[in-house]
Amino acid sequence: MSINLSTHVFAGNPLRSKTPNNNDLFSPTTALETLKSRITDNTHHQSPNFKVLPFRNGKPLATSIGGESWQLGWIGLGELSPELSAGESFVYLGSDVDEDAVYWTIDVSGEEIGFVPEFGGVRFSFVELRTLMVATDWVDSKSMGNLAIAGHARALLEWHKISLFCGHCGEKTVPMEAGRRKQCSNESCKKRIYPRVVIMLVIDQENDRALLSKQSRFVPRMWSCLAGFIEPGESLEEAVRRETLEETGIEVGEVVYHSSQPWPVGPNSMPCQLMVGFFAYAKSLEINVDKEELEDAQWHSREEVRKALTFAEYKKAQTTAAAKVEQMCKGVEKTHSLSTDFNVESGELAPMFVPGPFAIAHHLISSWAFPDKNINGSELHSKQPIGSASNL
Repeated sequence: MSINLSTHVFAGNPLRSKTPNNNDLFSPTTALETLKSRITDNTHHQSPNFKVLPFRNGKPLATSIGGESWQLGWIGLGELSPELSAGESFVYLGSDVDEDAVYWTIDVSGEEIGFVPEFGGVRFSFVELRTLMVATDWVDSKSMGNLAIAGHARALLEWHKISLFCGHCGEKTVPMEAGRRKQCSNESCKKRIYPRVVIMLVIDQENDRALLSKQSRFVPRMWSCLAGFIEPGESLEEAVRRETLEETGIEVGEVVYHSSQPWPVGPNSMPCQLMVGFFAYAKSLEINVDKEELEDAQWHSREEVRKALTFAEYKKAQTTAAAKVEQMCKGVEKTHSLSTDFNVESGELAPMFVPGPFAIAHHLISSWAFPDKNINGSELHSKQPIGSASNL
């Protein structure tokens, strides 16, 4: 008998995670401020509704349904003891606008009571996540969703427990964005701590276009792929879909792995990452750019992208950088702006360009623009991603 699941177990989280937005009541930072206000004012029954999932020693609170299934033990703020009702203790899990609810998790390990173990005639217990996994009816989408939420919550809490101190300077870390991120408390360091990174080229198959974006920190005229951080307890495919929707408003269907790349040259706040690259196929086409994340995002035709890949500036930039290394070795460092390296041979500015061959973004883009060729025009004998063994 073959059992086919729509998603892997612990994937398929039904809660929507949002980008911080002061005007959105369901976003993490705004929801956290509202939560703190309600705790201070002792007002718990307002919109949106806040639901909390306690964990103890890695076990989520749960209850049995007639001995045949189970459900998570969501409780309200009013059921928590005063000692636990500090805003910094809560970690944001996501929201469900249709249910008018924001969901949180909290670690009550070491607390004698911490919450009401029985209300409404229902008994609750902290249950091993593996036990809940085996007890889940895999054809029940709601139960599978509950399992994914519990897995996401545990991953977040465990991540917080093992990232108490900054790996750069050793100072304590503090939660940011309602616990979705952490940052060093040392003012001279302030390194941000994130999980791994997905990077994706979003493709409009029907119109033969690719979605490229630009950020304010990019050199002028450079466009690249979308990218974002993977939430603890989130699958790679889920991260691709969530980040694309958050940053551009575009829904993604199929997600196909391309390759991965260590990236130890990121910004100072997050210098070393593993970039995991994907093709993502769009289900919707209307762009709604999140200006907190991006400067712009636009669809580009295959011909436009090919023109951005076929000029000689990558080599020019390489030789300029090599000359700079030589100057540095001689003790004479010549200041030079990277953006001045990207001009066409005639001396005119190229209308747009994409990152050079050193970046995984380049290979995602070029493998779509030239599906049967390398960037130098030579024929490929097989369509293997750049990270495959034959290319090492």
